[in-house]
Amino acid sequence: MRVSSNFIVVAIDGSAASGKSTTARALAERHHFLYADTGSHYRAVTLFLLEAGVDTTDSAAVVKALKKATLDTVISGRKALLCLNQWTPPDAALRSARINEHVALFAKLPSVRAFLLAYQRSQVEVARKNKFQGLVMEGRDIGSVILPDADFCFFLEADPKTRRQRRAKEGAQDVIHSRDRLDTERKTAPLVCPKHAVRIDTSRYSLTEVVDLISNRITALPDKGVDEVC
Repeated sequence: MRVSSNFIVVAIDGSAASGKSTTARALAERHHFLYADTGSHYRAVTLFLLEAGVDTTDSAAVVKALKKATLDTVISGRKALLCLNQWTPPDAALRSARINEHVALFAKLPSVRAFLLAYQRSQVEVARKNKFQGLVMEGRDIGSVILPDADFCFFLEADPKTRRQRRAKEGAQDVIHSRDRLDTERKTAPLVCPKHAVRIDTSRYSLTEVVDLISNRITALPDKGVDEVC
């Protein structure tokens, strides 16, 4: 798909440690896009629910707690940050071992995903209003659920060894295979490669090469090395 305006919406999906975040941030810098990390949205909601004493198995309590939550966006540089009840959680709080342990359990709940859906879709208009050239949003259901009409959709993956090395380098403590299972097996918005997405194996390329591949695609330059469409 080629864009018909100067504003571009790019959806990037993939599993943990596939390179979504670093790629999306680099694209935002290169093309003056607003960058939205939906994983951080679920982490912020997880932190809110845990602080409220809500258990991951108590669906009614989750719904009740979320009724007391309001969402807004704060822009820091080229990144859109979720502001929950007028508070933007610091990244260190969102990446703690406690959040790593619970985020996939809360994220699989239909009530949580429904709570964030409209907010996540609203980031397109946030980017427009703030004069960005486009929006790049990354997560696990962007091209399939959140922004199915995005101008460009990519699905990033990497071999298990590369992904483990990346997580270790980041100091992350979550277990990749457990996250994969929860993300792909959940009933609501599971992790899938959208039919129209371009699949890229990031273990075969450097970050710069991955960004070049995507940039060439969205600027209508010839593709060199991009994998097949899903």
